[in-house]
Amino acid sequence: MNGTVTELTVPTPEQVARAPKVVLHDHLDGGLRPATILELAREVGHDLPADTAESLARWFAESADSGSLERYLETFDHTVAVMQSAPALTRVAREFVEDLVADGVVYAEVRYAPEQHVEAGLSLDDVVAAVQQGFDEAVAAAETPIVVRQLLTAMRHQARSREIAELAVAWRDRGVAGFDIAGAEAGFPPTRHLDAFEYLQRENSHFTIHAGEAFGLPSIWQALQWCGADRLGHGVRIVDDIEVAEDGTVTLGRLAQYVRDRRVPLELCPASNVQTGAATSIAEHPIGLLTRLRFRVTVNTDNRLMSNTSMTKEMTALVEAFGYTLDDLRWFTINAMKSAFLPFDERLAIIDEVIKPGYAALAAEGV
Repeated sequence: MNGTVTELTVPTPEQVARAPKVVLHDHLDGGLRPATILELAREVGHDLPADTAESLARWFAESADSGSLERYLETFDHTVAVMQSAPALTRVAREFVEDLVADGVVYAEVRYAPEQHVEAGLSLDDVVAAVQQGFDEAVAAAETPIVVRQLLTAMRHQARSREIAELAVAWRDRGVAGFDIAGAEAGFPPTRHLDAFEYLQRENSHFTIHAGEAFGLPSIWQALQWCGADRLGHGVRIVDDIEVAEDGTVTLGRLAQYVRDRRVPLELCPASNVQTGAATSIAEHPIGLLTRLRFRVTVNTDNRLMSNTSMTKEMTALVEAFGYTLDDLRWFTINAMKSAFLPFDERLAIIDEVIKPGYAALAAEGV
């Protein structure tokens, strides 16, 4: 894409696995190890739909693929149920980062909703502290460097967004990088939480908003023009504002033009989008068009357990579907790092000292 030596190098799956990766959209409660869910469920007496790690993993994948939103959401009932104590949260967070390291991730923002983990008596502060402890333990023990930050999510159908926003600001120098809202888009527009977003703006704090996944352009427009989102969680439906004529001519609507001009980062999650019907297949995923049109595209996993995915799997699937080269993967990765809720100098250091050298080394293998 930029004329470097990597331009024509289509990576092997093994090279994709070793490539440095950045993930901005990855849910903590969507990335547990099946074996861990079994152990924690036994400890708290929670009934599961399967009794072995293999069958449980299969149940999660099949349920997420069922086409039923109710069954998809049920999967999170089981993960959240076993994440109600500080030791459980710390273990899940530690293992989560260990799995990221094994996947070649060098920077990650991990999101979850603290309000969903207080059923057994933990305070919101207790929840954030327990997750941070797990992250710290994993980062300290990692054989390769990784930087991990929390994104605190408020549920858009609840009324605790201002409280969670204040929690994010209180923890922003202790491991929390920003704020998010998630949950059903239809019927729960982001403008319901304007007080939280206005508070975050006054505090010079970063936030992303789940928008343009299950719902279309109005959700994206509100997230940006009413709420002031720094990034779009998913944002895949921006293609609804792009017209491709039979002769290949592309016309961008006002909103799509704005998103591209302003370099608004799109947290695209290809495998998850196929599951939820936002795309019919990886090959037909709008990421192909959005990448060609030079939107600020990033590649993410969303929920690694439910989608049976990883950053390596996501990128390998894109290589197979679109013929992407090492240079393309490098572009996605640098896009994500540029868009991270991390201070500029720290972002630049990871790009210059980790990502670029990592891809250059992979490219040199093919010379």
